[in-house]
Amino acid sequence: MEETRAENLRQAALDYHEFPKPGKLEIRATKPLANGRDLARAYSPGVAEACLEIKADPATASRYTARGNMVGVVTNGTAVLGLGNIGALASKPVMEGKAVLFKKFANIDCFDIELNEPDPVKLAEIVCALEPTFGAINLEDIKAPDCFIVEQICRERMKIPVFHDDQHGTAIVVGAAATNALHVAGKAFAEIKVVSTGGGAAGIACLNMLLKLGVRRENVWLCDLAGLVYHGRTEQMTDQKAEYAQGHAPAALDQVIEGADLFLGLSGPGVLTPEMVAKMAPRPIVFALANPTPEILPDAVRAVSPEAIIATGRSDFPNQVNNVLCFPFIFRGALDVGATQINDAMQLACIEGIAALARATTSAEAAAAYKGEQLTFGAQYLIPKPFDPRLIGVVASAVAKAAMETGVATRPIADLDAYRKKLDGSVFKSALMMRPVFEAARKATRRIIFAEGEDERVLRAANAMLEETTDKPILIGRPDVIATRCERAGLPIRPDRDFEIINPQHDARYRDYWQTYHELMERRGVTPDTARAVLRTNTTAIAAIAVHRGDADSLICGTFGQYLWHLKYVREVLARGGLRPHGALSLMIQEDGPLFIADTAVNPVPTPEQIVETTIGAVRHAKRFGVRPKVALCSHSSFGNLDSDSGRRMRAAMEILDSREVDFTYEGEMNVDAALDPELRGRIFPHTRMEGAANILIFAFTDAASTARNMLRMKAGGLEVGPILMGMGNRAHVVTPSITARGLLNMSAIAGTPVSHYG
Repeated sequence: MEETRAENLRQAALDYHEFPKPGKLEIRATKPLANGRDLARAYSPGVAEACLEIKADPATASRYTARGNMVGVVTNGTAVLGLGNIGALASKPVMEGKAVLFKKFANIDCFDIELNEPDPVKLAEIVCALEPTFGAINLEDIKAPDCFIVEQICRERMKIPVFHDDQHGTAIVVGAAATNALHVAGKAFAEIKVVSTGGGAAGIACLNMLLKLGVRRENVWLCDLAGLVYHGRTEQMTDQKAEYAQGHAPAALDQVIEGADLFLGLSGPGVLTPEMVAKMAPRPIVFALANPTPEILPDAVRAVSPEAIIATGRSDFPNQVNNVLCFPFIFRGALDVGATQINDAMQLACIEGIAALARATTSAEAAAAYKGEQLTFGAQYLIPKPFDPRLIGVVASAVAKAAMETGVATRPIADLDAYRKKLDGSVFKSALMMRPVFEAARKATRRIIFAEGEDERVLRAANAMLEETTDKPILIGRPDVIATRCERAGLPIRPDRDFEIINPQHDARYRDYWQTYHELMERRGVTPDTARAVLRTNTTAIAAIAVHRGDADSLICGTFGQYLWHLKYVREVLARGGLRPHGALSLMIQEDGPLFIADTAVNPVPTPEQIVETTIGAVRHAKRFGVRPKVALCSHSSFGNLDSDSGRRMRAAMEILDSREVDFTYEGEMNVDAALDPELRGRIFPHTRMEGAANILIFAFTDAASTARNMLRMKAGGLEVGPILMGMGNRAHVVTPSITARGLLNMSAIAGTPVSHYG
């Protein structure tokens, strides 16, 4: 079973990299090229003007080319993750992945460059020759001690930031975690004894950073596979290790750990034992950062030292030391001020920014993303979570400020407050918007029932649910059909072993289900015979009854058939106790940010009251995603210029909203172009109450909303999340037949979020 699951996970990872097109990156043009005039500007003869400007003033390259937002991720593949020296070509998927993280977290463009050059000096010379192409260089996965040589040469010769993330990214996040751990423990850097395992690039960089933070060199004890690094040792030594030599005699970790305040592990599994932890100072700090298996597991530490403060490199334990807390944002700040290097002051500013963020009040968005975890500063929360939306604004602005103060910024920013606000506004411009939803879903276990359980997309979504969330899928369908289709699709899951099945043809609950349906519907013309037939053949009705009876928490239906047909049974069974469908909301995730569209399905021609209900529901959901809502009430009329039906209904909805004094920005009635183009809106209606582009579009007809949704999805490359059925307390969602397996997984995460956190 485990071998089969591992093989399927392997194949899924390979498929992810291969389809729908190989790799994880592509190049897209940022300027139009639609006619001869565009061509004459993009290339000959117009391009010569930009070339001449840059020749006259090299600094203008950041104005006329992409160089100012371009990072080169460079490796020779000699120390790749836990894979070792696998070579440059085999390292390419990792480097592409790093480039994706740069883009998704900080909107930084990247080229990954894999070089067949084992000689560190020659490698450095190649990197230096790339300076005209990039605004910064991220060195990655180069073995020690070669990485020290490459970085030193590049830093000396290049006038752009050169940053070896394996060293300095790790060191920065460790520095932030250590800063706050000492704060919790009531200790100071200058007073503590540090014992470290692992003399590689990351380990040495972390020790160097701890010295910059105030640790005394004589209080640092470095061990590796050969034991204590001491004066005169020759085995497995480097110049970098030698700087941390202690004493003149061999010693084991077990001997030097006595009285240590901080253990810093960047080595391998099982290196630190509970007996060693017991020898450490009171309230010890244990950073066991080896991945995937740490030097010691947190439970083993607490068994001998309940007051210990612990961090690991894993996401399933508190205090994950993850480089993604640092590298996207330190590069963002450095690039935005045209820094010539990433110096100590910038790295220390990054540390303080990360550490201070954990000590500050937790944002509502972070709290929603990590519901169920303690996000109050303390031993269980030393550093922010990777998806805390405040990171980019806090860290990048701190780095930019330090660069300006130390004189390495070639393009200083006049208004840092405005810069930080701009960064904060860029957070949700990617599919990472869904991560908070998944994190919230992981903190609760809900039973999600799929009405069309035999559909391969549903089976793939159920498999992914079991991998990514704690939710439990329930599938309606014939067990033999489901088992066959799982096997044919190469999925390891099987009915009744990995998920529950409701078999319409034979289920012990059938009598209870049809009788429940009959009781609900007998005064709506449904006879016992009809109820029996419906509960034998209609999987949406079966799923709705399961939720009504408490056998499931939320249903997902609609992978085939007409939306309103499914909605009929949701209404009949579940629209009770104040619940009723208000509208269907689609979140379209685009490159320039999220856009919510409603109502795409429920109310064909909504009344003003229904428009208001839809608006309030859409706002509630937008806030759930951390988006500050700006609502446009869209119609054929713009600000009263036409006496149309849609305009009249939207104006009436505006009056209702005005009377309620709601706490969000809204404007209307207006055309969609005015909603999305603030300059146009300002020209036609100078006294508009809304600044910037709207991010929620409320339409006067479902036809219009559905058309907008489909155009964005099919032609503009928007990723849809939804439709989300509003007003049903998260007890039911009706999707559309075009939904993908990934879309069903997204909907399962939304359905898996408890309603008290969802809206």
